[in-house]
Amino acid sequence: MGSISITEFAGKLNEILPIIMREFVRHQSNELVKGKITLPQFLILDILRRESDSTMTHLARIMDVTTAAMTGIVERLVNGGYVARGFDPQDRRIIKIRLTAKGLSVAKDFSHQRTQTIIKIFGKISEQDRLDYLRILTQIKNILTRDASEKS
Repeated sequence: MGSISITEFAGKLNEILPIIMREFVRHQSNELVKGKITLPQFLILDILRRESDSTMTHLARIMDVTTAAMTGIVERLVNGGYVARGFDPQDRRIIKIRLTAKGLSVAKDFSHQRTQTIIKIFGKISEQDRLDYLRILTQIKNILTRDASEKS
């Protein structure tokens, strides 16, 4: 591929990304794909898998939503048996959210399936291309997280 303007690049990426996302999801067989949980709910499960527990305020900040919106998301997860609410032992005004066994199982299963899909796809790509892709994705993540922190 020769030179390309940033507008042409954006157009191509705009065509490619939805296909990649759709096909990536198609390779999964979990609660998210079955429609049992929404993408924001899944993202909360994934955050809690990595952090073990969190406050409503922290989750709302990460997801860039109001605490009222986060309360609705978490309520549906509680009703589904994926998370539980509890009080912070040092300050009972603070509500902590943690995964239940069911929520942990779903989050671990999705992570495992995602890893297997990545191995299947990227196993067909050269090591150098994988390294280049990882380098570029890391740059994108850094730009996005830097932009998000500058907004706060």
